[in-house]
Amino acid sequence: MKTKTILFACMAGLLLNGCAAYEKKNQAGAAVVVNGKYLYQSTLDSLTLGLSSEDSLRVVQQYVSQWSKDILMYDAAKARSNSAIEALVEDYRRTLYVHAYEEYLVEQRMPKTVTDSTVRDVYEHMPERFRLDESIVKGLMVVVPNDAPNIARLRNWMTNVDLDHVEKYAYQNASGYELFEDRWLTSTEIIAAMPIQRAELEAALKSKNQIEVADTLKTYILQVTDKQLRGEKMPIDYARPEIEKLILNARQVEFLQKERERLYNEAIQDKKIVFLSDEKL
Repeated sequence: MKTKTILFACMAGLLLNGCAAYEKKNQAGAAVVVNGKYLYQSTLDSLTLGLSSEDSLRVVQQYVSQWSKDILMYDAAKARSNSAIEALVEDYRRTLYVHAYEEYLVEQRMPKTVTDSTVRDVYEHMPERFRLDESIVKGLMVVVPNDAPNIARLRNWMTNVDLDHVEKYAYQNASGYELFEDRWLTSTEIIAAMPIQRAELEAALKSKNQIEVADTLKTYILQVTDKQLRGEKMPIDYARPEIEKLILNARQVEFLQKERERLYNEAIQDKKIVFLSDEKL
């Protein structure tokens, strides 16, 4: 009996010492403690980098006050919680974990490559999905002062897409020059670059490949080398980002469904799911 008493005392001492050590570790570097929750000095220091002493004190006081109030309000609410609230909290907690795990699975294990043939198949089988809400163009734009020399020659060079002469002229006289033959610009982007109304631009694109407008200071010349008008089918290269998004979203749904099925079937095989009834569930 004496031996058991001594042994119990030793175990109790070890437990108390361990708790004390844990508590001491938590207290190290702590600036504030509220209901057993610790706010560390390092956190406060990070809030006041570069601030004056007066500003630092104000920021720290505000932060500590708000942090303390949050802790106290949470503890008060938790003390009065009921089973319904606990169920909601647990459900939300489970949802967060599942969502984070699904994001991990999609990022680490789901194939992200989308082949050209898959893109084309979707593009051809969903023609109405890929209609343009606004016109898009490829080409070049030059902006010059209204009194710039030889603007007539510039127009001709742009009509013939004589880039050598256009670029030399732009270097000497232009206040703005952009070449975008390798990418599509929308009507919205064109309107942002030159003083023209949407209706005027859309109408001009139907009949012209060179569009010129001027304000009190500058002349803006847009040369269109390729275009697709509002309401027409998107070019496949323009539609590709949207198509890839559709494909990957559908792939993600299927991938996660299969992962759920895999986990379910493995759990049944490993007898982690036990049916308490003979009826098929």
